[in-house]
Amino acid sequence: MIDPTTLATYVLVVLGFVFIPGPATMLTMARASTSGTQVGVATGLGIAAGDLIHTAMAVIGLSAIILASATLFTIVKYAGAAYLIYLGLCAILEKAPAGHENLAPPITAKRAFKQAILAEVLNPKTALFFLAFLPQFVEPANGYVLLQLTVFGLILTALGLLSTIVFAIGAGGLGGFMRRNPAVRRWQGKVVGGVYCALGLRLAFQEK
Repeated sequence: MIDPTTLATYVLVVLGFVFIPGPATMLTMARASTSGTQVGVATGLGIAAGDLIHTAMAVIGLSAIILASATLFTIVKYAGAAYLIYLGLCAILEKAPAGHENLAPPITAKRAFKQAILAEVLNPKTALFFLAFLPQFVEPANGYVLLQLTVFGLILTALGLLSTIVFAIGAGGLGGFMRRNPAVRRWQGKVVGGVYCALGLRLAFQEK
């Protein structure tokens, strides 16, 4: 079973992640701003559906590795740490894109839902993020590795959905403000990048 301290820490870390605007929330906000709140919520649901697929893939792959070899699991964790740090540095160094004046035409909620699923499932960075992030909180000694990974994945998906719904509802004003202010986007990237780097370093130096 997952101990309460680990679970509480995980929830707090995930809340910090999902409520810092990233690609998923920016996509949701863009959809909501151009096509309405309903389409924004549908986009968030599509992203959540894609994350469920990533959860299943991560659970199957990671549980096999963990059960097969502690050494392989350590290698995966170090690879995950390196990837998180890489993402963090990319986010910190990335320049805010210019020219957000042209907005996409309105689309239906059904189409937005399907597009969001496809975009999320086909995003290799999301798959690698699940593989890098979930193992940080798994304790093989607690048993039920498959259950631990599943619970962590479901929590991540549920809290991510909550955040996209919140951003979709507030996209009318907040989405427009963020797109009109390059400075906000620059600092957004630095904050997200700092979180990624911190988690990567935590993973790299964490002792069993």
